[in-house]
Parts: sequence; C-alpha cells; structure tokens
Amino acid sequence: MSTVPEIDEDRMKQLMLDTRSIAVVGLSNDPGRASFEVSSYIQSQGYQLLPVNPNEDQVLGRKAIGSVTEAAEPVDTVVVFRRSDAIPTVVDDIAKMSTLPKLVWLQLGIRNDEAVQSLVDKGVSVVQDRCFMVEHRRLLGHVNA
Repeated sequence: MSTVPEIDEDRMKQLMLDTRSIAVVGLSNDPGRASFEVSSYIQSQGYQLLPVNPNEDQVLGRKAIGSVTEAAEPVDTVVVFRRSDAIPTVVDDIAKMSTLPKLVWLQLGIRNDEAVQSLVDKGVSVVQDRCFMVEHRRLLGHVNA
C-alpha cells in the first residue's frame, strides 16, 4: 500500500489563507462532538461554513446538505469527520463535485491512503490524521480571516 505524501507546512498555511469556504462532512449538531467544536472555530475565523450531514437540517445557523455533491457553490476545503472506513464513499462524493476543492482535510485519527490517492492524482492537496483547528491555530493563530 502506498503512503500519500504529506503537504509541507508552507503549503498547508497557504491553502488555509486561500480558503474562504469550508464544507464539513459529518458535522454534528451536538456541542459535545469534536466536529461541532472545530466547526465553531472555523466560523469564528471568518470562513463560510457548509455543514454536510444527511441527518441534520441545520448546524451552527447554517442549512445542512446531505452530500458535498449538493453544494450550490464551489468549496475551497472539505474537512472530514467520518471513520477511516467511510472515506472511500466520501472521496467518491468529492470526486463528483462540479468543482474540486483545493484541499481535503481528514481529521485526527482518520486516514485512508488508498482512497485519497485518487484526489491527489487530480491535484487536490490532502491532509490526513490532523486536526484543522489545532493546525490553524499553530500556523496562523486566531486571525479572524
């Protein structure tokens, strides 16, 4: 099995700076869930949040959609809160988006090299097994983009 190469910190930082809209796959309306905390942070930093969860109508004041393929406008970054074994389905959905995101971010504990390789092959940067909020704070601080 091949290992998808990590993007370097300069590229990661630049992608965060270039991002305006973030779709969060698996975003829960439960304030006790990591997806809710990270998405609250994402909103606080000025990013446009798009909740992706077929079981939610609305999260953090934003209308939820069932799949990234339902995004009405292009999304710069997709942050994923789904188990590693669900990543092939998520990647398939991302590949069907009318405009591919610049960055796909699999949260801490989530990794599936085989599934994300197809995105890398299409020029999408991929980060795996890292927390977006932690890395954003480390690289950019609270910047209120």
